[in-house]
Amino acid sequence: MIQRFFKNYVWRFSMDLSKQKTIYLTFDDGPTPKITKWTLDTLKQFNAKATFFCIGKNVENHPKIFNQIIADGHSIGNHTHNHLNGWETENDTYIENVLKAEESLQLAVRSHQSSAIGQQSQTTINHQLSINSKKQKTNSNLESAVISNQSSAIGQQSQTTINHQPSPINHKPTTNLFRPPYGKTKSSQAKQLIKKGYKIIMWDVLSADFDQSISSKKCLDNVLKNTQNGSVIVFHDSVKAEKHLKYVLPKMLEYFSKKGYTFSNIALPN
Repeated sequence: MIQRFFKNYVWRFSMDLSKQKTIYLTFDDGPTPKITKWTLDTLKQFNAKATFFCIGKNVENHPKIFNQIIADGHSIGNHTHNHLNGWETENDTYIENVLKAEESLQLAVRSHQSSAIGQQSQTTINHQLSINSKKQKTNSNLESAVISNQSSAIGQQSQTTINHQPSPINHKPTTNLFRPPYGKTKSSQAKQLIKKGYKIIMWDVLSADFDQSISSKKCLDNVLKNTQNGSVIVFHDSVKAEKHLKYVLPKMLEYFSKKGYTFSNIALPN
């Protein structure tokens, strides 16, 4: 019912049953040590992709885990910098907090890209050195000079490439996906975010993995009962949700995999 009043939000995806059965897994509140890593490993076992709505503060505190999310081919989304409740926060403060999270996401993404470029360049250097080393018997002195020159040139080219990466912060969001913590955002806040290019991603299946008053089995039953083709499911890679998440996620992945479903990350055009 509530979805009818917020048509500008994404709640689920309409899917053609005759083509492919797809479920969209999402994880809020990370990255979190051990739990996010376990989540990534579990998803990989089922060749599943997902979308991680990250808290900016957690990205700053755990950049390596965040980089692993990207390296594994998952999507990322903005979940504010400090997990703010939009209903209880002034508009200016809320928007500033979203943009602060965006800065953290951009810095982490650029760091990941620079690291990848550096590793690729070092691989190129090592490969070139290996080739030249094999030729060294022919003319060791000449080859030594060539190796030195080529290594220097490649290294300079690598550094130039890294130095010419775009500046860490720009006006285009790293991700156009946003999910309000607790699912609570004022319409006035949402309008500003949509104007800035964000797509507000909600859900049609709330796993309730954070709810300590229910059993893990009830949490699983809730997910299995309510999930359908095109569903967007909310999990949490957080300490609070760890117990239920570790029980539910492997079982639901296995259950729906056997039914022919694939698990996809969310990617929407700007």
